[in-house]
Amino acid sequence: MRHLPRNVILALLTVYIVWGSTYFGIQVALTSFPPLMMIGTRFVVAGGLLYAWMKWRGAPNPTLREWRDGGIIGVLMLSGGTGLTACAEQYVSSGLTAVFIACSPMILSSLSGLFGDWPRRQEWVGILAGFAGAVLLASDSTFAAEPVGLILLLAAILCWDVGSVLSQKKLKMAKGGMGFASEMLAGGVFLVIASLIRGESMTGPVTWQAVSAWVYLVVAGSLLAFSAYMYLLSKVPAGLAASYAYVNPVIAVALGVSFGGESLSSKAGIAMAVILGSVILLTTARKPA
Repeated sequence: MRHLPRNVILALLTVYIVWGSTYFGIQVALTSFPPLMMIGTRFVVAGGLLYAWMKWRGAPNPTLREWRDGGIIGVLMLSGGTGLTACAEQYVSSGLTAVFIACSPMILSSLSGLFGDWPRRQEWVGILAGFAGAVLLASDSTFAAEPVGLILLLAAILCWDVGSVLSQKKLKMAKGGMGFASEMLAGGVFLVIASLIRGESMTGPVTWQAVSAWVYLVVAGSLLAFSAYMYLLSKVPAGLAASYAYVNPVIAVALGVSFGGESLSSKAGIAMAVILGSVILLTTARKPA
């Protein structure tokens, strides 16, 4: 990581560690809250807090165009990407979900290439190595799926990646935190409306564990990690920004081994080493903007 500024390194570590730990947080929160309502309220609250913080610091309101563009990105990435993934996981095993999500850096890098920013050779090697490592890591799980789940998962990845590249190349959001707030508010409201239309109801009694997990997802998963990811999109190549798709399962496995009493197979160990190598390739490929 010798070429990377400190802020970029901190943003990468935030996305890697926090989003890697949110797998467990989402699982706990879903014991009480339905998926779309849980995700929607999470982003509405996070976006509202960030908006209030930015206003307190004197930031101007987004213009109508910035609200529109932030709304488009928020609906694509949060409602389409995160919301459809939550729906897909009802029909697709965790192993197959990890493999599909590991396709995201390849898709995102290809979309960026259509705007003239093709990955370099070393970046392609890192992207492909990361995908291979993610497939190897996920192969310890089952690959059960229903066709509707695969369709939803593919749509989720496309929505997330299209929203990511549009935020980089095409659409104009408000600067800094106000832009992130507008995205989260728009995407969160859309998901809450979708939850109401769908008629979601509580999945179980409201427990302090589920509420604590929801609070963690608001503060760490949304305010910190999502903002860090959007910052990365503006500073580093798409493949590096999306490398969380390889690293997050590694973090999840490491947490399970450290705190959940799980064991680490030799196959998983090799996969994690391959993924680490892919991240080294991506972080040393070129200097960030």
